[in-house]
Amino acid sequence: MPQEPDLTMNAADLYRDENFTDRKIGNIRRLTPIDTNGEPDTSRKTIYIGQTQMMTNMGAMPLTFEIEATSLEEACNAFADGTQQAVERTIEEAKEMQRQQASQIVIPGTAGGLPGGSKLQVP
Repeated sequence: MPQEPDLTMNAADLYRDENFTDRKIGNIRRLTPIDTNGEPDTSRKTIYIGQTQMMTNMGAMPLTFEIEATSLEEACNAFADGTQQAVERTIEEAKEMQRQQASQIVIPGTAGGLPGGSKLQVP
């Protein structure tokens, strides 16, 4: 019998979620740590998350990335660098997926794949 997922809310790890946008480039989410009464929890750091889109030939691809910042102003100033890093990371991940897919091609009509026992063809 499959184990059911734990759906318990972690009261020790609560955040207030606020969204800021310039209505042009993207959004910055500010996750402010709070206690169970909704009061700021100063023992944990505030998290800033950038969100934007990258246009591809398949359409818009969402990009989400954490921004190292201690204020909303710092997060705004770091948004462009975070976006660039997210684009580069996404491109590298896509290339790696292509490499993995290309290395899994089996030649039809041969017993066991390529001569010599290999089942993979690498272009």
